[in-house]
Amino acid sequence: MATIGVVPAAGKGSRFAAEAPGRPHKLLTVVDGEPMVRRTVSSLLSGGADRCVVVVSADEEAAVRAVLAGLPISVVVNSDPSRGMFSSIQAGIAETGEGDACVLLPGDMPYVQPATVAAVIAAASESGLTACASFNGRRGHPIACSATLRSRILLAPVESTLSAERSRDEFLTIDVPDPGVHRDVDRPADLV
Repeated sequence: MATIGVVPAAGKGSRFAAEAPGRPHKLLTVVDGEPMVRRTVSSLLSGGADRCVVVVSADEEAAVRAVLAGLPISVVVNSDPSRGMFSSIQAGIAETGEGDACVLLPGDMPYVQPATVAAVIAAASESGLTACASFNGRRGHPIACSATLRSRILLAPVESTLSAERSRDEFLTIDVPDPGVHRDVDRPADLV
């Protein structure tokens, strides 16, 4: 059994692009010296993931592969990312094995700390339940999936959401001292 990071990263980044025309796709934007998506993947790997599955759009596949060179990753193309993030989660989880532990972290969340990833993975592993990070009483990412949730995600209709599928089972909320669990990057101002 391996621990696999699943990184949905197939969105267009349209809000970011609208406010920063001419700049690279938001996932390629440099955050503290690293492209955003590489920083997110590195946090998962440093926190205990053995490898990551990164789900991208066809338009960004080559660029994302290039910035992730040298890391233990596989890249999957979401054939229709307009269906939303849940379709990317399904595509990523479909690339994992039945016995694998899956930990989800969107590609635009570069501020999540490796210690947070490790805490969520450990809680899920010890309990057998889904575990998600929480900061100041509010849940965020990453989310380590139970075997039951992993199966449910794969069988769910694409119109579903992660929240809807997760809410069907008991899950753990892990309090962490990491504001990055809520800090996704939608606009250039989110980088400040």
